[in-house]
Amino acid sequence: MERGNQTGAGHFLLLGFTGPPDLQPFFFGLFLSMYLVTFTGNLLIILAVSSDSHLHTPMYFFLTNLSFSDICFTSTTIPKMLRNIQTQSNVITYAGCLSQVFFFIVFGCLDNLLLTVMAYDRFVAICHPLHYMFIMNPQLCRLLALGSWCISILVSLLMTLTLLRLSFCTHTEISHFFCDLPEVLKLACSDTLLNNIVVYLMTFVLGVFPLSGILFSYSQIFSSILKISSARGKYKAFSTCGSHLSAVSLFYGAGLGVYLSSAGTSTSRTSLVASVMYTIVTPMLNPFIYSLRNRDMKGALGRLLGRTLARSRGGLK
Repeated sequence: MERGNQTGAGHFLLLGFTGPPDLQPFFFGLFLSMYLVTFTGNLLIILAVSSDSHLHTPMYFFLTNLSFSDICFTSTTIPKMLRNIQTQSNVITYAGCLSQVFFFIVFGCLDNLLLTVMAYDRFVAICHPLHYMFIMNPQLCRLLALGSWCISILVSLLMTLTLLRLSFCTHTEISHFFCDLPEVLKLACSDTLLNNIVVYLMTFVLGVFPLSGILFSYSQIFSSILKISSARGKYKAFSTCGSHLSAVSLFYGAGLGVYLSSAGTSTSRTSLVASVMYTIVTPMLNPFIYSLRNRDMKGALGRLLGRTLARSRGGLK
């Protein structure tokens, strides 16, 4: 196919939140507020863990990686959406769309793998407490985090580079507020069989194996907790993984909602709402899950804010 029949002017149109002009300020204010909450909440967790030596443990090391990933995950899509709403322009360039696809997959996969690694960390802490520090040593933690990053980047590269072989027709309207890979593939004029095989294979591998690891870890965790005789001991053991279990349920629940909405209905609006839950709401709630239910984290955040206020008052004198 001739290049002139591909992307036309080299751009796509994101139609996710196009609608009556009087609703655009509402959408802009809503998503800007959610983005600021997400960015600030995850940044506070990173700063709190970094500044408090009591939190320099494997669990919080992985939590800082998760918080950083959530900041990047939302920054991949929301700023561009906010700019489009403000300027009343739905255009994203071809290169910008490919970049969005790449980084969206990277940080989506990274969240998935980090939650799996954190489940393993909780498994070791509860099922093998006497060997916890020996097993979860700093070298292993760095290797697990680095491996999660490398796998996410390689998977994203594979999925994104296969897009370069496709030709796109002049119809370039995407019904989402970002360049979602399945939506981009729908616009291709050339054969997408290879792309679909890669997408389904990677989705299967990164869906089944991490989830199986999480389920196995928690089956062992619950089995160990049931063997504890005292109710206080059971509560203390369960409280160490309650926040992570909530984050896992939210992540996979939202992801399942996106899949079911895209597979079970033909309305793009339902799929759009499910995507908002997955891409915006879930990263926004993670800081609350890990701070409100965690005494150590609340204490570290309080000390961080206290030091910040003391410095600001000292600077004003």
